[in-house]
Amino acid sequence: MTEAILLVGGKGTRLRPLTVHTPKPMVRAAGVPFLTHQLARARAAGVDHIVLATSYLAEVFEPYFGDGASLGLHIEYVTEEEPLGTGGAIRNVASRLHSTPDDPVLVFNGDILTGLDIRALVNTHRRTEADVSLHLTQVTDPRAYGLVPTDETGRVTAFLEKPQTPEEIVTDQINAGAYVFRRSVIDTIPTGRPVSVERETFPDLLSAGAHLQGMVDSTYWLDLGTPAAFVRGSADLVLGRAPSPAVPGRCGDRLVLPTARVAPDAKLAGGTVVGEGAFVAEGARVFGSTILPGAVIEPGAVITDSLIGTRARVGERSILTGTVIGDGAVIGPDNELTDGARVWCDAQIPPRSLRFSPDQ
Repeated sequence: MTEAILLVGGKGTRLRPLTVHTPKPMVRAAGVPFLTHQLARARAAGVDHIVLATSYLAEVFEPYFGDGASLGLHIEYVTEEEPLGTGGAIRNVASRLHSTPDDPVLVFNGDILTGLDIRALVNTHRRTEADVSLHLTQVTDPRAYGLVPTDETGRVTAFLEKPQTPEEIVTDQINAGAYVFRRSVIDTIPTGRPVSVERETFPDLLSAGAHLQGMVDSTYWLDLGTPAAFVRGSADLVLGRAPSPAVPGRCGDRLVLPTARVAPDAKLAGGTVVGEGAFVAEGARVFGSTILPGAVIEPGAVITDSLIGTRARVGERSILTGTVIGDGAVIGPDNELTDGARVWCDAQIPPRSLRFSPDQ
């Protein structure tokens, strides 16, 4: 296997305001755009040619990654004029593939952080002579996902929509968002219209008698679709819980990027990242959070499980827990924002304006 398609065209609406100015795969996780981790893991598995299927803010990708040479890759870019869905995006880039009809082509969703053994998935695909092989993962509560039951050999037997009753939960296996396609199967996807591989391509292939093989790998898997999940994923990369050869430093309790400044008595822990040019002032405490480049954390601020946008500022003694602060926003001193709060880009919250607990 030498080729892969990465689907990076989504708008990332669940991640706003992080994705107002930045496409979801380019939001920084553990100090680099999240897409960097996926590209590096694909390269480590033997992939050398990758096609990025772009759409939303497509102009951002190529200036950053170029032709991929710095990562040991050859990267090409194909932009959808109108969103085509997962299947439509795969079909839209097919002309850029070099594979022969029976060759395997790896396909990744652009918002999944995973420890998947890519080589094992490809080997399973070859050994079983499948038309499509799917990475499956097991989850404790599968109600939010489509279920993918398999027989004793791992062959997929059905694709079931999100279960509504306990009786409908026939398996804990779900589609984990990474596939190996036989190259010729990609050419059967309709062109010129939106297509979902999950709702149309895979069920239609199964109905037609195609061989769809599942491989369960539950080593690490996280859908980064929400701000809380994204912050957690970044922290797990820094802590070494999620594997990636692209983390720009040693795994540990904190990652401070070059040109960032941290006061000697500031406390960083839990996989916290401080981006380039950011500043964490004296007495500040930051746990399990991402501080993006150029952000400022003023003295005595306490930040937990949060993401602070590029060039944003958090005022003295402000307390943030489970919140997202957009690029350029300013949180004045002595505010308190709790779980789920999102402050939009360039917004300004005056001092002592928001609080969720009584004043002491």
